[in-house]
Amino acid sequence: MTPAGIPEPRVAEDGRILGATPPVAVVMPVLNERRHLRTAVEAILAQDYPGEMEIVLALGPSTDGTDEVAAELAAADPRIRTVRNPTGATPAGLNAAIGASAAPVVVRVDGHAILPPDYVRTAVEVLVTTGADNVGGIMAAQGVTPFEQAVARAYSSWFGIGGARFHLGGEAGPADTVYLGVFRRDMLERVGGFDEHMRRAQDWELNYRIRRAGGVVWFTPKMQVTYRPRADLRALSKQFFKTGQWRREVVRRHPDTASARYLAAPVAVLGVVGGTALALTGHRVGLLGPLGYLAAVVAGSAATSRGLPPSAAAALPAVYATMHMSWGMGYLLSPRDLAPEPGPDPGSEL
Repeated sequence: MTPAGIPEPRVAEDGRILGATPPVAVVMPVLNERRHLRTAVEAILAQDYPGEMEIVLALGPSTDGTDEVAAELAAADPRIRTVRNPTGATPAGLNAAIGASAAPVVVRVDGHAILPPDYVRTAVEVLVTTGADNVGGIMAAQGVTPFEQAVARAYSSWFGIGGARFHLGGEAGPADTVYLGVFRRDMLERVGGFDEHMRRAQDWELNYRIRRAGGVVWFTPKMQVTYRPRADLRALSKQFFKTGQWRREVVRRHPDTASARYLAAPVAVLGVVGGTALALTGHRVGLLGPLGYLAAVVAGSAATSRGLPPSAAAALPAVYATMHMSWGMGYLLSPRDLAPEPGPDPGSEL
């Protein structure tokens, strides 16, 4: 056994990993997830993982009957327990669920995510064989309505959300961050768990601290999780505005994380707004900003809409524009007091 309670890898003649079955704790923060919770938990219970598994649901102050569904699930299976998360904040719920569990491997799952049957087994095998401290795979967005299908396509497109491998796929290897994550408990404890002041982008920020502490975050395309996108433009705009706000907070805390990919949307917003303002004052050259962006959206939509139903393809330009403009505005308007000042960076002492 390693210090973290995870066995050293043994490989069979047929390539299977032997003995890679440490106990795992699946932790899930839950808030107003009545619609999806039962399906999400059933997917966890259907895992083909041969080791011990516990499931801890951190229940926020839901108003849609989520707690009743959680109580039914816990009563039906002794592997399922619940803990309270009074604030409803995702990082607080994750920390509460982690604290209520004991397994050496911690699997993060969201209340609207659907795990494939081999997810946990694959994750543990990758942890064991690579020695990584966190592994994750692809956020496989899938929509039902034409609008949701357009959002799902934008999520998996270079034009919609950049080039992150957990959106687009790619080769296995070290990464800045991954979707959700399957962690070694000892590393989570070493870096202090999730920062409860980070209402969003807490996974990216945690993975940054893991890497600063000398750990490895590993992406593998063999792990895919079905993600259900927002159902309308208003919800999508709100989601991306807040994401932009919190991404700016990450850059404030860790300036070395700023990149051209993160600055593209704010620059687009400045070009559109500034150009429009200039045009309204009689300077027609300002039209180059909004018209240039419009042309880019039309071209990007045409290049990435192949295979979509006509109604979904028609919605794609509005989806792209909403994602870009909302994210960029959130980034630019993110208040400096969005979150309290962070404590010492655990990785800075190494």
